[in-house]
Amino acid sequence: MDSLSSFNAPAARPMSTLPASASALAVDTDLLTAIRRDIHAHPELCFEEVRTSDLVASQLAAWGIEVHRGLGRTGLVGVIRHGSSPRAIGLRADMDALPMTEHNHFPHASRHPGRMHACGHDGHTAMLLAAAQHLARHRHFDGTVYLVFQPAEEGGGGAREMIADGLFERFPMEAIFGMHNWPGMAAGQFAVCNGPAMASSNEFKITITGRGCHAALPHNGIDPVPVACQMVQAFQTIVTRNKKPTDAAVISVTMIHTGEATNVVPDFAEIQGTVRTFTLPVLDLIEQRMREIAQHTAAAFGAEVAFEFHRNYPPTINHRAEAEFVREVMTELVGPDNALEFEPTMGAEDFSFFLQQRPGAYFVIGNGDGAHREQGHGLGPCTLHNPNYDFNDQLIPLGAALWVRLAERWLGRAG
Repeated sequence: MDSLSSFNAPAARPMSTLPASASALAVDTDLLTAIRRDIHAHPELCFEEVRTSDLVASQLAAWGIEVHRGLGRTGLVGVIRHGSSPRAIGLRADMDALPMTEHNHFPHASRHPGRMHACGHDGHTAMLLAAAQHLARHRHFDGTVYLVFQPAEEGGGGAREMIADGLFERFPMEAIFGMHNWPGMAAGQFAVCNGPAMASSNEFKITITGRGCHAALPHNGIDPVPVACQMVQAFQTIVTRNKKPTDAAVISVTMIHTGEATNVVPDFAEIQGTVRTFTLPVLDLIEQRMREIAQHTAAAFGAEVAFEFHRNYPPTINHRAEAEFVREVMTELVGPDNALEFEPTMGAEDFSFFLQQRPGAYFVIGNGDGAHREQGHGLGPCTLHNPNYDFNDQLIPLGAALWVRLAERWLGRAG
């Protein structure tokens, strides 16, 4: 494991919207900022988070926290107990990076081309570690806090794999909560919503097989290109004419591959894309109608078709009682003006698998507009999945404060 000494914490800059009491946690901010930057400099992709997992485990153990490893391959769970209550809560942070090249050049930029923490999972890990440090030192609760450090959120379904490895049987939490940073929302603010927060993520691949021929003699073949064009147009009628107008859904064709020469009608065409919905019944409808349109359109042109539809992540649907509980804690921490209503997004999140198994809620913390980035950052925007992104280190004590209050409120203060 590389030394953390080269990633020093920056001088703190004031947050105009952050109440002074919100950051009053007994955590080592310099250390945790250095850890965050170290993780940022050494990003690891889905199920490859060995170094990150080692770093998290060593810090938890140094604070006297019980550690269990190997869930979802590289995931781990820290356990903090106090008192005699059987009640338990789960707090989750994701650890993996994205397969993209960073454009930032500050000292903690990625040292591995093609890998980058462009979604802030390094910051999520640091915020939960900060909360772990405080909870281990000041056990003002009666029960158990499970610290869930999850691998492979970015397409790998690490939450699903941790569940398959017995997460909820081995660590019987009553509810589980997840937090994500949100660029564009002011630092010092949080947001949560009842019901759907993020959409399901699904992919389709349709292969149309015709019969190639000379482009000057199209009657000798079966051209798959107009078949593909007809399908793409028809798919949008599912959104506008088959589902209820009040049900949100997106069908995006993002790739069409066909042909090799301008004077040759190709043998096949391939269509790929994504479908996003907030409910499974709408997803069922879209998959069925897409399949029918693909099959019948191909048949009408005399072509053959292979239809593939892969369901990746289900929609992330917050439980009402738990979402309202989070909103109350947010309001206590930063005031009603900074505890906002989250507008659901068609992005996806595998925290959805956890919420299918246990009550809970997924919420966001404002990451600011990018002004926090140090000299040497890229010239592009500080948005998620962008090569110029960087997590706002000033959020570490604030995110930790929310985690701590959430756990203490859920379990009840002792003495």
